[in-house]
Amino acid sequence: MKMAKWLGLVLIATLTYGAHADQVRIPVSQQPGANVERPSAGMSKERVEELFGAPAERGRPVGDPPISKWDYGDYVVYFEHNTVLHSVLKHRPQRSED
Repeated sequence: MKMAKWLGLVLIATLTYGAHADQVRIPVSQQPGANVERPSAGMSKERVEELFGAPAERGRPVGDPPISKWDYGDYVVYFEHNTVLHSVLKHRPQRSED
């Protein structure tokens, strides 16, 4: 029985040996689009629309408290009721130069 457990552990170790990935860490301030001006937390919907214009799309409120989102192309603004919670840049994969 000990031999079976030992072989099982060796098999698992062998299979997982090559299962790893490199991580690339880029500080937020250096990421593409990091300097895009976006609404900040605490702004009202009216103020966001006044400063940034009408969104391309307005999502319907979901949940309790109601959370909604406005899509501005490069970023999404999330609201709780009438107040900005976050604005988040959309991920844009970089093209490889092959």
